[in-house]
Amino acid sequence: MNYILLSIFLLLSPCILIYCQDRPDNPPIIETPNEIDYLHEIVVDSLDIPWGMDFISENELLITEKKGELIYAVDGSKTQITNLPNVYVRGQGGLLDVALHPEYEVNNIIYLVASTNTEEDDKGGNTALYSAVLNLQDFQLDDLTLLYKATPNTNKGQHWGSRIVFDDQGYLYFAIGDRGQRDITPQDLSTDGGKIYRLNLDGTIPSDNPFVGEPGVKEAIFSYGHRNPQGMIFHPEKKQLWLNEHGPRGGDEINISLKGRNYGWPEITYGINYSGTIITNQTHKEGMEQPFYYWTPSIGPSGMAILTSDIYPQWKGNIFVGSLRFEYLERLVIEDDKVVKREKILDKIGRVRNVVEGPDGYLYVGVENLGIVRIIPKNETISLGL
Repeated sequence: MNYILLSIFLLLSPCILIYCQDRPDNPPIIETPNEIDYLHEIVVDSLDIPWGMDFISENELLITEKKGELIYAVDGSKTQITNLPNVYVRGQGGLLDVALHPEYEVNNIIYLVASTNTEEDDKGGNTALYSAVLNLQDFQLDDLTLLYKATPNTNKGQHWGSRIVFDDQGYLYFAIGDRGQRDITPQDLSTDGGKIYRLNLDGTIPSDNPFVGEPGVKEAIFSYGHRNPQGMIFHPEKKQLWLNEHGPRGGDEINISLKGRNYGWPEITYGINYSGTIITNQTHKEGMEQPFYYWTPSIGPSGMAILTSDIYPQWKGNIFVGSLRFEYLERLVIEDDKVVKREKILDKIGRVRNVVEGPDGYLYVGVENLGIVRIIPKNETISLGL
């Protein structure tokens, strides 16, 4: 009996160490912020799971509710937008991100990511990207157009992705998670899932995408080997696509998505299975990228932002990531391409689903079962509400 117990311990000990110990160069999380005094105020209340949001103006905001609602919020009031795609709500899936076209002021086009079943079969759903014209006279979407639909459908409820991001070259990026099929999709270029995709703004595939012309591959793929990206930004200084993604048990990552690169999932990882068993003993492999940063234990990363404004001078240039698991907003200070400091913001406020910098320069945070929260310095007074 003792021999059996010893064998089990020796088998699991590597993953126990991986999960229970922070990586050696991880800076410890600071529990109480000490660089800036701040307050927070609720500017849009009574939201369940505010998955995505984007600003139309300083006082107008579009918000997605995961359950399948698109909300137009202005000056504290909320109106539902109609004529949405049919949303397949299952597990982590539903109505996910929303983003305004870079020339929204001219064309009123928005983009949505949703879990859908466009095939009208009984095989579940997958992640889809749509464009539409936002009609604020009738509070509805016009010219709803399906731009990309991942296949095949599956009844699994996990790992749908997805954020929508634009670069400065006229491209749109979005993510699709591995859909709970880690041994099938992330490393296979002929399948959807576990990938970052790049499209032109009209939904067509750029001719210089890395796998264009290769037989049998999904030509919209930009990078692959991802698990479940739920935060993504275009870094304004480095001109790169940065994303965070859920690891399994341990090994949440920040990755810099580069053209045609493989980020390793599930062949390399710093995490283990939720049951405590090992996924792989490998954390490095030739031809596979290392994460810019990883969390062990996991924080359950969600939305992601980089602060560019001068509203909070000590925070300018820092990365902010929501924690679903521990219910706070994490501030990451980066120096010489390395995370040198971590800090908890809004500790225990609730499951932080999203964070964006508004056009007014303030940070806005989407919190489950609460609403949209604005962070303000203590020495500053601004009006309540949007």
